[in-house]
Amino acid sequence: MDTITRKNTAAVQTGNEKITGYHWKTLWASTVGYAMDGLDMMILAFTMPLIIAYFGINAAQAGSISTITLLGSVLGGIVFGILADKYGRVRVFTWTILIFSVFTALCAISPNLTTLSIFRFLAGLGLGGEFGIGMTLVSEAWPKKYRSRATAVVATGFQFGIVLATLAVLFIAPTFGWQGVFIAGVLPAFLAFWSRKNLKEPEIWQNLKNENKNKIAVGQLFNSSKTTKITIGLIIATSVQNFGFYGIMTWMPTMLATELGVTFNKTTLWTVVTIAGMVIGIIVFGYLADKIGRRPSYLIFLFAAAIIVWIYFQQTSMSMLLILGGLLGFFVNGMMGGYGALLAEHYPTEARSSAENIIFNIGRAVAGFAPVIIGYLSLEHSLSYALSLISGIYILSALAFIFLIPETKGKELT
Repeated sequence: MDTITRKNTAAVQTGNEKITGYHWKTLWASTVGYAMDGLDMMILAFTMPLIIAYFGINAAQAGSISTITLLGSVLGGIVFGILADKYGRVRVFTWTILIFSVFTALCAISPNLTTLSIFRFLAGLGLGGEFGIGMTLVSEAWPKKYRSRATAVVATGFQFGIVLATLAVLFIAPTFGWQGVFIAGVLPAFLAFWSRKNLKEPEIWQNLKNENKNKIAVGQLFNSSKTTKITIGLIIATSVQNFGFYGIMTWMPTMLATELGVTFNKTTLWTVVTIAGMVIGIIVFGYLADKIGRRPSYLIFLFAAAIIVWIYFQQTSMSMLLILGGLLGFFVNGMMGGYGALLAEHYPTEARSSAENIIFNIGRAVAGFAPVIIGYLSLEHSLSYALSLISGIYILSALAFIFLIPETKGKELT
């Protein structure tokens, strides 16, 4: 190993906390990349009525489009997470955005439902790698003192993607239909691709490659009883996180409309207030996790989320739902600010991207059942009652942090 490499390695190992242009560039590239996730999810959701009318399909067929996109995302996340450990974070990151861009654009010229479903699945493959690879890149690049705050900024990208989707549907769909929205959705992807131009691999991974240790190392997620226990705990935590988010965001607008007779405009207002709470919660969580530790921060937010979800769905006044909406978003989704750093700190460099994407995407796969379970429960009870039961799952996650997931604040990455 040459002298420069040894010096740089020492800087990483001693926790050099100077923030450079490279740090900001990795942060920007990863945040824009994760924004594609939120953009894609909401573009499909917002244009679904137009797609149903265009192809003359029923609700079940329409739902299959969302399901197949999710399947593609989960599979892509796992595959590209593994490849990023082997071939590099930046290189595979670029592959994912190219795949997403091409097949999202092709959705606009789909002649039938089958073709659209195929393109959505392939777009999902590319999209699935965004979270874990971006979080790995930032976690490895940023100093440990700011690691959770940096990954929290990346997590806000999803919410900004939702805002972009809202604007695209609002201004483009009336004139150019759902096809125009999908084409416009590719433009931010070009920005994400450009932001990765000339971006270097994190030094800790480059050193691994120089030593020919950049192997496929998925087995390290279960290579000992201790690691297996941690992996199971993190799968529980990410499953709860995704289940709560998708369950509430999928059914809340319907609950407002059917049980309270809320108009579309007020539903949109609720979404804006809730997303604002989510963004603030993510930033606060990232700061808190760097200051007092990962486990204490999660336990505070998890118990608070359990309480607020239960209280929230007992309300029948739209005014109270709006007032509490920001608080709901703050605690329920604020925890997203910590997962990038949390997952990175439990696994070595050769398996870090695999761990980030496999664990998080298993959680996302579990979350795919949330809308179905809540819908089933609402057949016997009200939708608000079914949603209130989500409060219990946060206690399950809290138990995982108490008994399975150790503290990693200040840990040097290896």
